[in-house]
Amino acid sequence: MRKETVRKVSVFTAAVLAASVLTACGGQQSGSVQTDAAGAAAAETTAAGGELTKLIVGASPAPHAEILNAAKEILAQKGYDLQVMEYVDYIQPNLALESGDLDANYFQHLPYLESFNEENGTDLVSAAAIHYEPFGIYAGKTASLDALADGAVVAVPNDTSNEARALLLLEAQGLIKLKEGADLTVTKNDIVENPKNLELYEVEAAQIPRVIEDVDIAVINGNYAIEAGFKVADALAVEDSESIAAATYGNVIAVRNGEENDPAVQALIEALKSDEVKKFMEDTYEGAVVPLF
Repeated sequence: MRKETVRKVSVFTAAVLAASVLTACGGQQSGSVQTDAAGAAAAETTAAGGELTKLIVGASPAPHAEILNAAKEILAQKGYDLQVMEYVDYIQPNLALESGDLDANYFQHLPYLESFNEENGTDLVSAAAIHYEPFGIYAGKTASLDALADGAVVAVPNDTSNEARALLLLEAQGLIKLKEGADLTVTKNDIVENPKNLELYEVEAAQIPRVIEDVDIAVINGNYAIEAGFKVADALAVEDSESIAAATYGNVIAVRNGEENDPAVQALIEALKSDEVKKFMEDTYEGAVVPLF
């Protein structure tokens, strides 16, 4: 985290700061600051009685920004003014963290973070895993897995890691068989048995909910399912919480290397792992977001 001087914050100053951040992120920028009444009220109360340290965290809108907003009041009580910067892509929040515009971000799993570092020369690390978003198989033209016809079309993500998860989920349902020792590096070329001659339709992960009516079934990432209004309870099948994917793809708080134990980062992690935020996850997302604590 940037070592900035802790300052006394009045309600007026907090408003000016929020407005300046919003202005800086207008136009072509993908981020926007989000606040809520409860968090603002808590920040105001703490500001009136003591000192607040600004904490800027980047996040995707759902569920990450929503979860962060649920932690605002807890962080305010700890002396931190949490400002959530929303991003609609997976590139800018890491670049903004690397450059120092953010104190942390919350939107990605560790394999993506490690891949991003390798490809972009960044030095970001995970400070903690917070939750897991299970993949689900959702009905399109076909209402159940048993009703799948020969040659049925299955939409799957077209990127390597997410397609591997989709294939493993399809295998877990007995729809295909992968080569011996299949793991999170498998591709469609590793399918050794396909009794229903399923046709894999590879689509960018974020676009799959938009094509679901054109395919028989679709395997959808948890966050994109949430954004599209799908409920885990309606899925035809869901990744097991004990699966290799669940153990690997926990969504993490990312920070710059060496700042994992910064007091503000630890306060953020403690707030996100609180009983209040855990209950928020469980009540709000009904299985689509699984706390890892």
